[in-house]
Amino acid sequence: MSEKPQANQNFMAEFPAIAAAYDQLGTAVHDAGPLDNKTRHLVKLALAIGARHEGAAHAHTRRLLELGATPEEIKHVVALAVTTLGLPNAVAAYTWVNDVLNPAG
Repeated sequence: MSEKPQANQNFMAEFPAIAAAYDQLGTAVHDAGPLDNKTRHLVKLALAIGARHEGAAHAHTRRLLELGATPEEIKHVVALAVTTLGLPNAVAAYTWVNDVLNPAG
């Protein structure tokens, strides 16, 4: 699994009870439905894009690549954002996923 950002690690280390509860909630949510892991992360990428959470978009893009998602599948999520969130938001998300897909530029 991708390493979490240092700030996230620091927060969780300082507040271990919150970290444990958060991890437990995450497991419960993932196990609550019929979606497979790749589909769950595609949905989570879409949610991150909609909430304009760049770091989460990076994290879910990395996780999707680890799960075998193709760049085309990931970019399709971005393209779907155009009609719901607008072109400027979709273009911002495009830059976020490309930060991971094309780290050299």
